[in-house]
Amino acid sequence: MADGLTIGQAAAFVGVTIKTVRHYHRLGLVAEPKRDGSGYRRYRSADLLRLVQVRTLAEAGVPLAEIGDLLDSDPEPFAAALDDVHRRLTERIEDLIARRDTLHRLAHGDRALLPDRACALLDRLADLGFSPDYVATQREALVLARALVPEIFDSFLTRLEHSLDDPEFVELTKRGVDAMFWDPEDPRIEELASALADKLLADRALLATPTGSQSQSDAAARYGLVNHHREDQAPAIARLNALVEAKLRAAGIDIPNQ
Repeated sequence: MADGLTIGQAAAFVGVTIKTVRHYHRLGLVAEPKRDGSGYRRYRSADLLRLVQVRTLAEAGVPLAEIGDLLDSDPEPFAAALDDVHRRLTERIEDLIARRDTLHRLAHGDRALLPDRACALLDRLADLGFSPDYVATQREALVLARALVPEIFDSFLTRLEHSLDDPEFVELTKRGVDAMFWDPEDPRIEELASALADKLLADRALLATPTGSQSQSDAAARYGLVNHHREDQAPAIARLNALVEAKLRAAGIDIPNQ
């Protein structure tokens, strides 16, 4: 997992073929990852997120030739382009009604990739004072979670709902956001990790993984792509998360090792 995924693994995780991924590369919809020291291209969570976005838009009926500009556009051109695609899909009547409704929701960005329950949680994060950047990162993580580990997605939302009902946990999470700017060796990270782990362990039932969710041979890789999304951009957060996971494992919680 540390070196990322092969193109075959990335395609399998997203639910497309290798040929489709290469087609997306040729069209410029998804940038090709850089090669590692062995000459292989390795896909990370940001690459997986882009693949999920492109696949979902394509399945909704957006022509591939329009997807790149649509994903990269500002809100107003984005909405205008969606209106045009919406009109064309509506003209195809009954068999495209479901796609038309999905496309309508795309006016809210990645919300077309998430159920209403998840969108409500994102709204709640914003209402609680979390920054737009943090909310955007959580939105990306939810999109990845739904695509890569759908069997635990509902339990993940339940855990998040419970956490946001707890003012103490909310404050600890905000400290975790602040920790992004700390030195990775800052002693406060160890203190914060202990506090977060203790808070999570206070309700162990919420940490239970649904039966069968870890039976997949690639469970650890899927878990890592979601729970460690964008850690490579924040070394302090990577250390904080590693410490929290270590403390949970020491307490008997079954968390995949990366």
